[in-house]
Amino acid sequence: MARFASFAALNEWLALRCRELSQREHPVERSQNIAEHFIREQPLLRAFSATFDGYLEQMLRASSTCLVRVDRNRYSVPAEWADKAVSVRSSATAIRVVAEGAQIAEHARRFGRDQLICDPWHYLSVLEKKPGALRNGAPFVEWDLPAQIQQVRERLLKQPRGDRAFVELLLVAREVGLDALQVACELALECGVVNGSLVLNELRRLTAPARPVQLELPAQLQLRIEPLADCSRYEQLRSGQYVH
Repeated sequence: MARFASFAALNEWLALRCRELSQREHPVERSQNIAEHFIREQPLLRAFSATFDGYLEQMLRASSTCLVRVDRNRYSVPAEWADKAVSVRSSATAIRVVAEGAQIAEHARRFGRDQLICDPWHYLSVLEKKPGALRNGAPFVEWDLPAQIQQVRERLLKQPRGDRAFVELLLVAREVGLDALQVACELALECGVVNGSLVLNELRRLTAPARPVQLELPAQLQLRIEPLADCSRYEQLRSGQYVH
């Protein structure tokens, strides 16, 4: 059987063979080849209403370590789906995990054996309870973070309760994005003081909602005669001499 280094090479070879076969004589219309006859038929064919999503689906149970096993490899799912049944859809290039009608995880498919493919974000809720796992947990040891975030992580882990401080940063970054955390870490490194509260303050400042635009009041609601402050009325009120 023919062997190919990648699916791209296989698809290129298949396209070439299709072009070669299309030059053969049409089995019915002998005066035309297959390609010429297809050009005539093409306007009469029904258009595709949707792309073809080809995959093999199987029901699996995620392990207590938030993993599903597909073809001798293990892929992570969000921690809240540990020990629960999920639907795994395997295509040529991706592994997608679906539960309750929604996609909960997606990984590039691996074709080796005994590989562990983890998305660290799937284990963030575990870090909330066990921040120490940030140091030695398999999903986090080789986490490919931007250089600025990695530097802040290394400094925080040398400080007391630094692992919990970094987890707090990750929890905020899950909502606002990793790019904002990268900028906040860069600002902290520039000022030379790196601690969890400083980076968190920079992160919240960067992601704070913009101040509302000052409203322009219509002319009917604007004061024509502004009231004057008269403190003597307060003195009259205290003395019981205030008269309406």
